[in-house]
Parts: sequence; C-alpha cells; structure tokens
Amino acid sequence: MSAMVPINGLHHFAYRCRDAEETRHFYEDILGLPLVHIVKSDHVPSTGEYCPFVHLFFQMKDGSHIAFFDLGDNVKAEPSPNTPNWVNHLALAVSSTEELKEAKMRLEQAGIPILGITDHTFIHSIYFFDPNGIRLELTTDVGLADYKEAKRRSARSDLDSWTKEKSERLGLAS
Repeated sequence: MSAMVPINGLHHFAYRCRDAEETRHFYEDILGLPLVHIVKSDHVPSTGEYCPFVHLFFQMKDGSHIAFFDLGDNVKAEPSPNTPNWVNHLALAVSSTEELKEAKMRLEQAGIPILGITDHTFIHSIYFFDPNGIRLELTTDVGLADYKEAKRRSARSDLDSWTKEKSERLGLAS
C-alpha cells in the first residue's frame, strides 16, 4: 500500500447547534470569530436525504473554521451518556498568557463561567461551554521545548505502557 497523501491541516470541525443566531452571537460577537460562509439547503449534499439545515462557518486566524449545523428544530446535541463532559472539547490557541488572561476576563464579563487558568506544564488553559453545551478550551503554549521534545520521544512507549496497564486492569492480558 502506498503512503497516504499529506494532510495539510484542519479545514473545519462541525457540531450541531440549537439556534444559528444564538451560535453566531457567541462565536462572532463574544469570541471574535467572523462568520464567513453559510450553506442553506433542504437536502444533505453527501447523502441526498431530506433535512432542511443551515451550515455556518466561523474562521480562525490560521484559516481553519469551526462550523455548525442548525437543523431548524431548536434542539441541541445531547452529550454522550458514556463520556464525562470534560472529555469531548475543542481547544483553540491564543498567542500568550497575557491574551489568555484577557480572554478569561472578557468571557467572565460576558457572564460565562470559566474554569482555570489550569497549568498543564507545557500549556495553560481556561475552559467554558458555548450555548450548545460544547466544552471549549482556550490555551496558550508556554514554551518548554526540551519538555515537549522529551514527550515526543517517549509518546509511543508511554502509549504502549498505557495499553498494557489497561489490558491488565480489564483482565484482557494474555
């Protein structure tokens, strides 16, 4: 089998939203991500099924997008019943610790509850939810090139260790 074509980056990540205008207000007016594209259709292009929707795209500085589908029924996506609400989240980068502190202050002024600033050694982060119940993280890299290089070198062996530990804990070890 030949090698996969190179994947250049994220174009967009899409979620369901309850209300397009509520979502636009949060992402454009509060987070500052411009609404740059709307697709409105009665049929899903990939499957052909009937399902009226609007698909919104908000652009980040690197050209990637976060996108949403409003299915016109005022229903937001339900969280996964087998997954803690802190697991599934979208982490968005800011440029500095100062910007992270500024974002925290502005979000709190907008009435949005914030968890953090959390120190993850190589990044600092804040956490909050959008109007659709999607957990967001704003994060900034704090440097530590040697730490990150050591983690890169140990990533595969760390995963192998976790896989073995998990297998033993679940009684799957042979």
